[in-house]
Amino acid sequence: MNKFREIYQYRTMISSLIQRDLRGRYKGSVLGFAWTFLNPLLQLGVYTVVFSVIMRAGIKDYYLFLFVALIPWIFFSASLTGGASCIISQKEMVKKIYFPREVLPISHVTCQLTNMLLSFVVVFAVLFFSGKGVNLRALPFLIPVILVEYLLALGIAFLSSALTVYFRDLEHILIIVSMAWQFLTPVMYSIDNVPEELLSIFWLNPMSSVIVAYRDILYYKQIPHLNTLMTAAVLGLALLIVGWLLFGRLERHFAEEL
Repeated sequence: MNKFREIYQYRTMISSLIQRDLRGRYKGSVLGFAWTFLNPLLQLGVYTVVFSVIMRAGIKDYYLFLFVALIPWIFFSASLTGGASCIISQKEMVKKIYFPREVLPISHVTCQLTNMLLSFVVVFAVLFFSGKGVNLRALPFLIPVILVEYLLALGIAFLSSALTVYFRDLEHILIIVSMAWQFLTPVMYSIDNVPEELLSIFWLNPMSSVIVAYRDILYYKQIPHLNTLMTAAVLGLALLIVGWLLFGRLERHFAEEL
């Protein structure tokens, strides 16, 4: 509890780091912060051409089917790969200033979450302009789904950021892991395409439940299956606890290793 109180006392620092990352993301570009909305919109245009004209996936409005899952996946992937370097990239601060080191992965993941929420403005705009719309009864379930994904992303960022300080090659390995993880998660295909004998393995991947829940709410316009989401929540909380404990053990020698 003392650690939680200490991190809360540094909430201003977390907020400042998030604002700095958001401003610095497109610093020097002509359109600046507008790229936050243009990036997902341009991606949507590419997917529409590729999967509606060139490669017919056989799923109605496949570009939407993919888009509502891809935005959350980008958040998780950025938390995994970018989170790995969030301690190393701030090594001068870590060596010279005292603050709870947990602030760095928390600010990184929260920044990625903020970027995803801003991208959802484009998602909702596309849903409305395409005539797909939303189900107002299912929409409130987005909050627990986002929370579950945030727990997963934060847990994985604690693990990757702490371990990368000691094993620098991990930062590059995680790029490959992220790519493989995406193909093992029903982002680009439906969970119905997975062979029945492999389904139990797929459901052990917590991101499978999360992606299916996003798609249920935004594409199928139905309330997600809470039992599978509960499994993801339990796995996410377990991952967060393991990441938190490992981070606490390894952070003692961060300054020496950096």
